[in-house]
Amino acid sequence: MSFESAVSLLARLNIDKFLLYLVCTVVLASLLPISGRYAEWFSIATTIAIGLLFFLHGARLSPRTVVQGMTHWRLHLVIFLTTFALFPLLGLAIGLLSPALLSPALYTGILFLCVLPSTVQSSIAFTSIGGGNVAAAICSATASNILGMFITPILLGLVLSVNADAGTGPSLGAIGNILMQLLAPFLLGQLLQPWIGQWVREHKAPLAIVDRGSILMVVYLAFSEAIVGGLWQQVDGVSIATMIVVDCVLLAVVLLITRTVSRLMGFAREDEVAIVFCGSKKTLASGVPMANVLFPAAQVGSALLPLMLFHQIQLFVCAMLARRYATRRAAIAEARTSSSSA
Repeated sequence: MSFESAVSLLARLNIDKFLLYLVCTVVLASLLPISGRYAEWFSIATTIAIGLLFFLHGARLSPRTVVQGMTHWRLHLVIFLTTFALFPLLGLAIGLLSPALLSPALYTGILFLCVLPSTVQSSIAFTSIGGGNVAAAICSATASNILGMFITPILLGLVLSVNADAGTGPSLGAIGNILMQLLAPFLLGQLLQPWIGQWVREHKAPLAIVDRGSILMVVYLAFSEAIVGGLWQQVDGVSIATMIVVDCVLLAVVLLITRTVSRLMGFAREDEVAIVFCGSKKTLASGVPMANVLFPAAQVGSALLPLMLFHQIQLFVCAMLARRYATRRAAIAEARTSSSSA
């Protein structure tokens, strides 16, 4: 197959380009893992890139945007409980089948996935496409990421303590690193937001390089250390296929529950869309640097595998679901127009 044919095939399959970058990064780390002094220098550069990433997140966010969505407390409560209660409980339920399905290292990755906050960009984008409450989605997804800096390490320690086979939880030092490497740059960005916020929002293209580049740096460093530690001797094709099935089932259950709860509680259609998309997502952008801080170097690669797979699955599924919500919204609007004209 020629290069042009391969590109055309990927375009027809609607595969996220960033996923391809992640796959290429993992392949590069597998073939040319970095180690020794070079790994130490690369680790320092990665830490700086992560700090810059969260600084830009803080600078992008307008305080006014947060205030606009904060009043819808019932919606935010449902999303919060889905993200930080339902997901962890489902992760523990999966543990009833582990280690029959997954190794302890990969099950730790599933638990880590379950305690992460929601995404920001894709949650808002899919809510907008589906005709949902965008202002509430912005507020909820952003609050989820900010609170996740505190909640995720604590929840990870709790779920790992419940399932002793999964591994050990984060130490107080790791939580301190989260605050210094992630929260402190974010708060600094918020403080400088009145002066640089507009510039940051207007220069999305070059700043996207920092956003995605920092993640790729962490993935390369993490998988290099994991390869040196013998990751691919521990994870085979059957394990990866099993993780894909587990991720698909996990996402399907959460989507079904969020939609059902939204309708039972009498939320408007716009609010249901926001709840479904914000509640079902798990962030790769924040998850990768958090894993780099919370787990030992040799364990980061296996901890990230379930998250990387879940990330692409949620993009595929939610893209189709957003189009379905949009089609239904258009049909309702057309029916109302026809009835009013009659």
